[in-house]
Amino acid sequence: MKPNRSIPAATVIPVLIYPDVRAAVDWLGAAFGFVERVRIGEDHRAQLAYGEGAVIVGDVRKDRRPPRPGEVTHSVTVRVADARAHCERARAHGARILMEPTDFEYGERQYTAEDAAGHQWTFSQTLADVAPEEWGGTSVG
Repeated sequence: MKPNRSIPAATVIPVLIYPDVRAAVDWLGAAFGFVERVRIGEDHRAQLAYGEGAVIVGDVRKDRRPPRPGEVTHSVTVRVADARAHCERARAHGARILMEPTDFEYGERQYTAEDAAGHQWTFSQTLADVAPEEWGGTSVG
C-alpha cells in the first residue's frame, strides 16, 4: 500500500461515533493511552493512534450515533503490554470495568471496559504463544 499521512497506516481502522469528539479524544488519551494524530475540524473527526493500531473518532450526524444504553453493537480489541496496569489507569479515569483482568487458556490476559459513550473495549496482554489446537481452536490456512 502507498503511504498517506492523511490516514492512519493501520490496515483495519474502526470508526467510533461519540456525542462530543473533543471530550472523547481527551478521555481516550487519558484513560486508554491513545494519542491524537490528526484533527479534522474542531468537532467533526479525529484520528488516534495506539502503537501500530488506530481508531477514528467521529461525530454524531444523520444516521451515525453512539450505542444506546444497554446496546452492544461492537467491541474493539487492543493489544497492550500490561493489562493489569492498563486496567487501573482506565479505572482511575472513570472507565466502567465490565471484566477484570483475566488469564485465558489461549495465552492472553484480558479485561473489558466501557467508555462514557457506551463503546466496549477489550485490552489484551500476551502471556504465552499457544497453538489454537491446545485450547480447542483450529488453525486455518
